[in-house]
Amino acid sequence: MPPVRSSHRLTITLARVMRSSSHGDEPPAGALAPHTLAPRHDVNTSSQSSLTHLGWPEVVRALAGECRLPAGRRRAEALSFLASAAEVREALAQVEEARQLGEARLTLPLGMSGAPEEHVDRAGKGGVLEPAALRECASLVRAAARTRRFLEARAAQSQRLWAIAQGLSGDERLADRVERAIEPSGAVSDRASPELGALRDRVRGLHRALKQRVEELLADEGMQRHLRDRYFTIRDERYVLPILASSRSQVPGIVHNASQSGQTLFVEPEPMVDMGNELTIASAMAAEEEARILRELSEGVSRRAAELLADLEVLGRLDLLEAEARLAAELDAHAPEVCAPDAGFELLSLRHPLLVLQGKKVVASHVRLEAPRRALIVSGPNGGGKTVTITAVGLSACLLRAGLPIPAAQGSRLPFYAEVRAAIDERGDLARDLSTFTAHLTSVRDIAQGAGPRSLVLVDEIAADTDPREGAALATAILEDLLERRAQVLVTTHLDELKALALTDERFANARVGFDAERLAPTYQLHLGSPGSSSALEVAQRVGLAPSVVERARAALTGQGGALTQALRALEEERARLAAERRGAEEARAAAAAAEARARASEEAARRAEREAAARMGEALAEELEAARGEVARVLAELQAAPTLRKAGETQKQLDAWRATVAQASRAADAQARAGVEAEPGGELRKGARVRIVSLGQDAEVLEVSGDEALVRAGALKVRRPRADLLPLKGKAPAAPGFGKSRAEKLDAAEEARPAAVVLPDRRLDARGLRVDELLREVDRFLDRLYAEGAPEAVILHGHGTGALKQALREHLGASPYVASFGPGERHEGGDAVTAVKLRR
Repeated sequence: MPPVRSSHRLTITLARVMRSSSHGDEPPAGALAPHTLAPRHDVNTSSQSSLTHLGWPEVVRALAGECRLPAGRRRAEALSFLASAAEVREALAQVEEARQLGEARLTLPLGMSGAPEEHVDRAGKGGVLEPAALRECASLVRAAARTRRFLEARAAQSQRLWAIAQGLSGDERLADRVERAIEPSGAVSDRASPELGALRDRVRGLHRALKQRVEELLADEGMQRHLRDRYFTIRDERYVLPILASSRSQVPGIVHNASQSGQTLFVEPEPMVDMGNELTIASAMAAEEEARILRELSEGVSRRAAELLADLEVLGRLDLLEAEARLAAELDAHAPEVCAPDAGFELLSLRHPLLVLQGKKVVASHVRLEAPRRALIVSGPNGGGKTVTITAVGLSACLLRAGLPIPAAQGSRLPFYAEVRAAIDERGDLARDLSTFTAHLTSVRDIAQGAGPRSLVLVDEIAADTDPREGAALATAILEDLLERRAQVLVTTHLDELKALALTDERFANARVGFDAERLAPTYQLHLGSPGSSSALEVAQRVGLAPSVVERARAALTGQGGALTQALRALEEERARLAAERRGAEEARAAAAAAEARARASEEAARRAEREAAARMGEALAEELEAARGEVARVLAELQAAPTLRKAGETQKQLDAWRATVAQASRAADAQARAGVEAEPGGELRKGARVRIVSLGQDAEVLEVSGDEALVRAGALKVRRPRADLLPLKGKAPAAPGFGKSRAEKLDAAEEARPAAVVLPDRRLDARGLRVDELLREVDRFLDRLYAEGAPEAVILHGHGTGALKQALREHLGASPYVASFGPGERHEGGDAVTAVKLRR
């Protein structure tokens, strides 16, 4: 943030108001409501020049430029300061309401034409207004009524603005009368009165008649020989002809004018005189009626003069509030917490308002001064922004005193200072025979004499331009005196002794403006809590001073010792190193957090893939089971072709054993998917190796390796997977029970375990001992074979039992396409323990 410096020392003393200890910062009894239409408390005359040097007039000009009405601009240009913290808080609340309207893209309907206050004042003194002036007064009436309606409709959201607008007049009858009587062009309208309309009609009729008569005369051959030229004109509002002077006696009438040569006379012919007289009389009567109308309208303005001037003041105040809101938005300003001076201040992301208004890139800084500290000592390199920092605080105090938001972030705190006193960059005064140092001390003396508990004091380069030791001693004494007066102080300095005050006196605090040692340039960033070195040698190097001169100065400085200077320089270097390390740590922390997030995402993806793999494994087991059942069906068919009871029982046992084997294999696969694996880093992917299929979360055995893929067996499944999806494991993968065997081996094992329905030679099916689902499946196969063979009937033996098997069977037969009819068997067949079935043909 480039510094803003003035070529003059200045002393700013905002007028002290409400200094009574019994009232504090509250208004006295009987005071007007805060920030209403009452006049503000102005600063004294001697302070105006100081405010000019600080830059306050630039803020005022910017505020006036945001106004739309002359009345608003006048109020902005005369902006002064409020008397109490209570008034400031109320003013800030009003600005905030106006700002909320702006954020909602709403604008107060304040528009009016001209400067009607002058016309209202004239009418109030009995003057008669011109038509255009009356139109401007009507526009004031309209603006007042529109604004009142606008804010009345938003009274709930804009209570303070509505409280101001309640005094506006809503009576628009005067505006109606004026706008009906006066045209926008400023002419009095024929509608102004019936009399005026009739008189103007009479005048227009006479004009038409006179034109017709004069044109007849111009066309008369007898008249033409007396004319200088064939035209007519108007003189003294009478129609006349250009008659030759020599023909004067030939044309009777009234001479109204003559040419410069005297050769042409402008004569109103006698036949037109009477009609011309009638026109003159009618025009005079119309003019008298117009004058009467203007006088009547002016009297209407006069009767409401006080009301209209009050409306104008209210509209000007609202215009100023809207301008204040727009300026606050441009500065990105916010209302701070208004606190007591003893509480100190905290300004978050403070920016110098003048730099923001100039459109410059501004580095925001955090400025804080909290009890018990009352003095902030700002140090650092030249051109680093020290003066900008303290003047930004001073201007913020002025803005707050005027009831305006300050260019700092929300959450800031700033006291209501009764006065701001500053000495900024004096030069010697030759007219008064004062040196720079003497002029500086004179300003500091004036500041110190008037400072008190509610004062903010700003001193730039305190006690500079003299012997550093004496200057430091004098500056220390001045600062201690100001603190004893309980003032709050901001100073800039290059004196090491002042920087050390904060180490021994709790009333002082250090701050520094940053300096980039690598770029040899200031950062314009304020850092609280530590002093800064002046970096004079670095600045000299940056501006292009000869390197040999800079090195000679550095050697001389090192030889002179300067322990505090060297310590500050070392501290600055260490701070820069720590800042770099902190940035590195923050970057590493951010990278670690990002890596952790990626790891969590990968872990979740792996879990999702494992769940999907388990689902696919279940589907594969189900397909394998279905295939095995088909194989068993084939074996059973062969058994049925040559059935024996012993063979049927053996087959049933084998099938039960196979089912148990499949269940055990499924449980083993699930357990293996859930179990941890012991990876073998760098393990070789070869035939017979144990691997983990990463995407499936399943252990497998490598059957063959081909290029970038490998054929692996996971349980009963054989799949090809890319090398990248396979993780070599230690040891060998044990075969899952029941898997890895040939199909014949599996069928042999199944034949030894599972009982099955037995098909007897006489087309009988023994289904005793089967479950319902097994019974129905065997019955379908049985009937399908018999139907294909053309068998007419069959018998199904199911036994009595609970009757559930019989009932399920007969319900199933009722829906079977093979069955023509069915019922219990004959007594010799087994009765109700069997079901006899007749097949369709």
